[in-house]
Amino acid sequence: MTSFELSREHEEFRRSVREFAEAEIAPHAARWDREHHFPVEVVQKMGALGLFGLTAPEEYGGAGDDGDFTSLCVAIEEIGRVDQSMGITLQAGVGLGINPILTYGTLEQRERWLPALVAGERLAGFGLTEPGAGSDAGATRTKAELVGDEWVVDGSKQFITNSGSTITSVVTVTARTGTREGGKPEISAIMVPAGTPGFTVEKAYDKLGWHASDTHPLSFADARVPADHLLGERGRGYAQFLATLDDGRVAISALSVGCIQACLDMAVAYAGERQTFGGPIGRKQGVAFQVADLEVMLHASRMLTYRAAAIKDSMAAGGATYREFKQAAAVAKLYSTESAVTATRIATQVFGGYGFMEEYPVARFYRDAKVLEVGEGTSEVQRMLIARGLGLPVE
Repeated sequence: MTSFELSREHEEFRRSVREFAEAEIAPHAARWDREHHFPVEVVQKMGALGLFGLTAPEEYGGAGDDGDFTSLCVAIEEIGRVDQSMGITLQAGVGLGINPILTYGTLEQRERWLPALVAGERLAGFGLTEPGAGSDAGATRTKAELVGDEWVVDGSKQFITNSGSTITSVVTVTARTGTREGGKPEISAIMVPAGTPGFTVEKAYDKLGWHASDTHPLSFADARVPADHLLGERGRGYAQFLATLDDGRVAISALSVGCIQACLDMAVAYAGERQTFGGPIGRKQGVAFQVADLEVMLHASRMLTYRAAAIKDSMAAGGATYREFKQAAAVAKLYSTESAVTATRIATQVFGGYGFMEEYPVARFYRDAKVLEVGEGTSEVQRMLIARGLGLPVE
């Protein structure tokens, strides 16, 4: 059985990331949220700390043998503990930007794009979701036609993270590149560099939460890129992106753990300080028991997350199967994200009227949490995957 107890090195790494997060992010998170500001300079500081290179080989500037997927989850958790927007920026920058290129790219593609991405100097996006094809990613309508030595891309994408910042270098998109036998679409992945004529980054979304995260709709009108910008095997784009999402689900789970930890920390502190009826509200069972529930959710979510991460890391040495990882990822994502939403509701309730005020971070976490149940596969999709993993023929 795969061990998922964090090593001493992982815990030391956690402390270093926590110190960075508390010094460089926490003091500014509320202002960034209020101003909908994407702090490029802090993203690049995260890169200088090595956070974008935790799963990348040394030849591209990554951590190599000193890093692993578990380390990435630790970093996402600790960044997300102070600011979910910066947590998702790291998660998407690595899981959706770097990893597809690292996993499926040619040597030339990796050498061209990865060094700057791994260094955190640039960001890459992952264009899967479309206006008419949310969870049904197979219903992609964006098209890419090979004309001579160029792919001509037409269509649109929505809810794409890290896609329109001043340091975004490329967005990989899924597109129909033909038709298979039986009429099913052939879907491939095409890399579209920022600034490509015909590639338009639309106005940033006015979101409920994640205000400091860069998120845009994208449109493509006769956008032309060289034929060698195909990422991976033609017709395998959909399968590639599904595999990418499995990794991303564990990373979102880690982001959720950071959210729950923040809620627990805030609730414990407030329940010990707030005085009513001659004493702290924490002595009231109605409050104390809810805070105790937060502790349970935190431990369970963290264990599920790092179990899935350990399974992922063990796969390289043949210690676990992809099927085991896929199931563990769905379980962790489902439980931790729904727990995070519940945790923010409980913490806000503990704060009472003050929890409804934006001057308290608990309000920001409350707004940020909901999308955790949606991104990287909704809770409904996770339940479907888990049921299928149990052998049920669920549709």
